[in-house]
Parts: sequence; C-alpha cells; structure tokens
Amino acid sequence: MRARKEGNVIVSEHYEHYSMVIEWSDEDQAYIVTVPELPRCRTHGLTYQEAVSQGEDAIDSWMSARLVSGRSIPSSRVFSLSGV
Repeated sequence: MRARKEGNVIVSEHYEHYSMVIEWSDEDQAYIVTVPELPRCRTHGLTYQEAVSQGEDAIDSWMSARLVSGRSIPSSRVFSLSGV
C-alpha cells in the first residue's frame, strides 16, 4: 500500500481499491458502511454520499493506525455478487 504523510497523519492514496458495503439501516436511520477487507472498519452516514465520504475517511484512519502500530495492511480483494 502506498501512502502519503499529512502532518502527523498517514493517508492512503488507494482507499478506492478497498470495498465498501453500504446498507440502509431502518433501526439507525442511516447508511451503515462496512469495509470487508479491514477488520472492524465500520462507519455510517445520514445520506449515501456522506456514507461514502465517511467510509473513505474510515479506511484512511484504519490504515494510518495500522501503519503507526507497525502491523500489516491486508490486500484489497475483488468480491463477486452471486445471485444478484
């Protein structure tokens, strides 16, 4: 993974290579975002556009924390939608 440093924060240049599953939650009245490749990487947004933006931010934050801790970054994967 390539990244750039902005101040004290490491920002991914390739968050768009990671998948975001975006689902509407009636209970939360928000779009819930899950990044399947990154354990426990979840966020939400009140609108679809906000959910996408929050998802991108969550991926960058997840990767930054992982890099700072010296832990490895999982590779992005391609998922197929069967039965859709």
